[in-house]
Amino acid sequence: MHNDMAIIGLGYVGLPLAQQAARSGVSVVGFDLNASMVESLNDGHSHIDDLSDADVAEMLSLGFTASTDESVLADADAIVICVPTPLSLDGEPDLGAVVAATTTIARQLRPGHLVVLESTTYPGTTDEVVRPILEEGGLVAGVDFHLAFSPERVDPGNATYGIANTPKVVGGHAPASTEVATAFYGRFIDTVVPSKGTREAEMTKLLENTYRHINIALVNEMAQFCHEMDIDLWEVIRNAATKPFGFQAFYPGPGVGGHCIPIDPNYLSFKVRSTLGRPFQFVELAQSINLQMPAYVVERLTDLLNDEGKALRGSTILLLGVTYKPNIADQRESPATPLAALLLAKGANLVFHDPHVEAWTPNGEAVTRAGDLDDALRTADVSVLLQNHREYDLAHLAGTARTLFDTKGATDDERVERL
Repeated sequence: MHNDMAIIGLGYVGLPLAQQAARSGVSVVGFDLNASMVESLNDGHSHIDDLSDADVAEMLSLGFTASTDESVLADADAIVICVPTPLSLDGEPDLGAVVAATTTIARQLRPGHLVVLESTTYPGTTDEVVRPILEEGGLVAGVDFHLAFSPERVDPGNATYGIANTPKVVGGHAPASTEVATAFYGRFIDTVVPSKGTREAEMTKLLENTYRHINIALVNEMAQFCHEMDIDLWEVIRNAATKPFGFQAFYPGPGVGGHCIPIDPNYLSFKVRSTLGRPFQFVELAQSINLQMPAYVVERLTDLLNDEGKALRGSTILLLGVTYKPNIADQRESPATPLAALLLAKGANLVFHDPHVEAWTPNGEAVTRAGDLDDALRTADVSVLLQNHREYDLAHLAGTARTLFDTKGATDDERVERL
């Protein structure tokens, strides 16, 4: 069956992309190697936070199907790669999924195809990794088929900006590829921004997230010395944010989580080191500061307990909100994970509560879930607010907990200790 578009990888990037395209009248097929997930989608069930079962049912009614059969790629005009690009154990980019997806496409590639990589990666990947694999069969990028990079800008849980109204940067291997890819995305995205080439488009995503990474590191470091100087940093940020130009507010936290901020700058740092032989000093400094924040939180908790004549070892610590951002269920790359590891290593009795999470096993170690939130707040020696989920009543938390440590600056309550 012919489709306008095939999407490889049906996770938090690929599935919303498929939804928006289908709603705009683009015929879409999804391809994924996860057979149980494909079956679940075809039965109308969603596995990501931003789409409900009703959303998937609507997609199916608009003609969307999911498949594990790679031949569906040959029958689509455009193929978009939305697979994960994690870091390897030694902190370098792991392009295994990108290479596997590209190799699969190469077997199905035909003249006239448009192939777009959306997976975040280091500059040069589209040209140096993807293109050679696709050209092995004799077809030439920019001549026989079109090749482009378009960085995903998905922000799970964002009620304001979704696929349709978030501007889409597109850089082609050649000007003709940029034109074709821009026209393709223009069918279902409001604003498409043509870029000079694939490397510029790849670097765009890395600049966006490195900008955030560095500014978060700045306020994380300020949080530490403001505490020692008895200055309310949250108030300082509020004050600074009243300036209508030249300042954007960033906030400290217990660590940097999510799929982008802890990972993307490492891609850039890797590329600079491997290509130019020198470090990207801003990124590496920011990384060291942000990675140290869980240890700083442990230090503050130890001080709070010490004020009450207690040791961290044997004390009960309640972690409130263990997802990587508020109001979603995704725990991957959560800042709660390294914090839990440090607390467990120091002998703390760890308990968690999260309205979105039934079971939590950071680093493979199961942590007890609090059955009753109020009981847990009353019995824990310190409760730590890590994610300010909308379900949490902050005044109630402050009034019920023995001691509440707020890492998010969510409340000005005088009973609460803040990061």
